[in-house]
Amino acid sequence: MLQIGIYGAKGRMGKQIQFCLEEENAKASALFDQNDNISEFFQNCEVVIDFSSPIGTKELLNFARTNPKPLVIGTTGLDEKTFQLLQSAAEVMPVFYATNMSLGVAVLNYLANKASTLLENFDIEILEMHHRHKKDSPSGTAMSLAQNVAKARFLDLEKVRISGRDGIIGERNKDTIAVMSLRGGDIVGRHTIGFYEDGEYLELTHNATSRATFAKGAIKIAKWLVSKEPNLYSINDFLGI
Repeated sequence: MLQIGIYGAKGRMGKQIQFCLEEENAKASALFDQNDNISEFFQNCEVVIDFSSPIGTKELLNFARTNPKPLVIGTTGLDEKTFQLLQSAAEVMPVFYATNMSLGVAVLNYLANKASTLLENFDIEILEMHHRHKKDSPSGTAMSLAQNVAKARFLDLEKVRISGRDGIIGERNKDTIAVMSLRGGDIVGRHTIGFYEDGEYLELTHNATSRATFAKGAIKIAKWLVSKEPNLYSINDFLGI
């Protein structure tokens, strides 16, 4: 039975992973939250699953670089420096990073990439909805979708992305990629990417109805990752697409 360490164990996802472990034939052999001993935590697990916070993930990566261990990271809202740490850590250990551990979202990204190429004259708008407690905006999944479609159209996302409209802003620029956020209630996650042209439009939507979807995905990925060579892996590597 795989010995899994849960980093950020008291958070919503950390608790959900603990709930789903038995069903996935795995065990929580170590739990870590703020002010715990990270060295002791690392000694008691084979692989780490991290759904903590941007600061927590940065601290995890800094420690792991000199104490290599397979890492499954699903924390969103990471800055550029943390992404550099991800790359550095992946040189000495297998590291998996995804903003969403859902099979459905992986397929949504795949379809969005194809649609962006085939519907080259269509405007692209992305809308994401989450519960009132979510701290980062736009969601990591929405930003991954945006990066994906921008790359498909050879665009620099930082130059074409907008995340709000207010007042007399003029006509929409052809290359604009909008990423909008709504927050409320207990919505687990809803992501819609729309392709809009005069006379027709196409919308692709993924709805998450339970955090268990992401927890079970993370556990399956941990089982897969533990035997891999040092590298930075994505959901597409796991799914083979």
